[in-house]
Amino acid sequence: MKLARTYYDFKTSHSRIQVHQGGTRSGKTYSILLGLVEFCRKNKGRVVTIVRKTFPALRASAMRDFFEILNRENLYDPNLHNKSDGTYYLLGNVVEFISIDQPQRIRGRKRDLLFVNEANELTLEEWRQLILRTTYKAVMDFNPSDEEHWIYDQVLTRSDVDFFQTTYLDNPYLEPEVIREIERLRDTDPNYWRVYGMGERGINTTAVFTTWTPEEVPAQAKLIAFGLDWGFTNDPTALIAVYKLDHHLYLDELLYQGGLTNPDIAELMRPLVRDRTEVIADSAEPKSIEELYRYGFNVKPAHKGPDSVRAGLDVMKRHVLHPTPRSENLIRELRNYRWLTDKNGKSLNQPVDAHNHALDAIRYVCLNKLAKNNNGRYLIR
Repeated sequence: MKLARTYYDFKTSHSRIQVHQGGTRSGKTYSILLGLVEFCRKNKGRVVTIVRKTFPALRASAMRDFFEILNRENLYDPNLHNKSDGTYYLLGNVVEFISIDQPQRIRGRKRDLLFVNEANELTLEEWRQLILRTTYKAVMDFNPSDEEHWIYDQVLTRSDVDFFQTTYLDNPYLEPEVIREIERLRDTDPNYWRVYGMGERGINTTAVFTTWTPEEVPAQAKLIAFGLDWGFTNDPTALIAVYKLDHHLYLDELLYQGGLTNPDIAELMRPLVRDRTEVIADSAEPKSIEELYRYGFNVKPAHKGPDSVRAGLDVMKRHVLHPTPRSENLIRELRNYRWLTDKNGKSLNQPVDAHNHALDAIRYVCLNKLAKNNNGRYLIR
């Protein structure tokens, strides 16, 4: 019997981590579950954990397919199924179903084999908690709808990973009607076709900044000011140096770190900000501005008038942006910062409040040093 390609990829891989990226209906999840059942046939006393972000999503996808396979193989016994605990005892092994919204189980006992379904729904920290408690092998699958993701940066860069990419063409059991529906995406939505048809990484079609080029700061560029966006527990503090040459802005990420107090920030800024160069900071924290001022920095609050976010973005977009190659967090924000859209996918001309810590720091400088008010004066002089 011919099976979807992922089944054979799963069986032949001997790496600690398998990453299965693919389009819709490529047979990824079902094939991996078949492989897990076969793993249980050949082993005893193992723990297999199957994970998804939420339990309702897990129950409607991987869990449903798993028990369908057991029924088809005459392996299901209701006496071995603990529904309240989400476990099944299969051929002397424990198969457990958990979700990320069950944190006590994520940080619970170790397992031998881990399968993360739709892994791009998880955060990097959630993945780390799971892989740290996995002794043998970890498997993940996902549709690559995100242009940037920790899977690409933190997993695929490892030396102990096998990467597999599949499409609907790798599933021999698809009905002709389903194939036609998938292939219709080629003409109706190129980005959906790229992700769900061809299994390729998505492109951010709602990106706020579509044209920018990493480049070092040229010697003749003038330092305009430093931009500072506050952060602490969940958000990083970002400090960006903004240089200008003609209609080009050169942007150098100097600080991008969470958990910093104001004395910490002052200590880190001291070798970076010299000669009383202006630091334009988020005006939402006047106490912090005053404290840094007393530490000796020329800190000024950013002007925030009506629609200041949109106004600052307009000033930024009048220039060609050049993040320095070392500005990794800024580059990630430029790739992921996007416009809000309505239910029909139409842009609402308002950015999503995410991926914007370094960009906010730059926006403060642009709005307050490069934009003029109705009287022709700069907002901060």
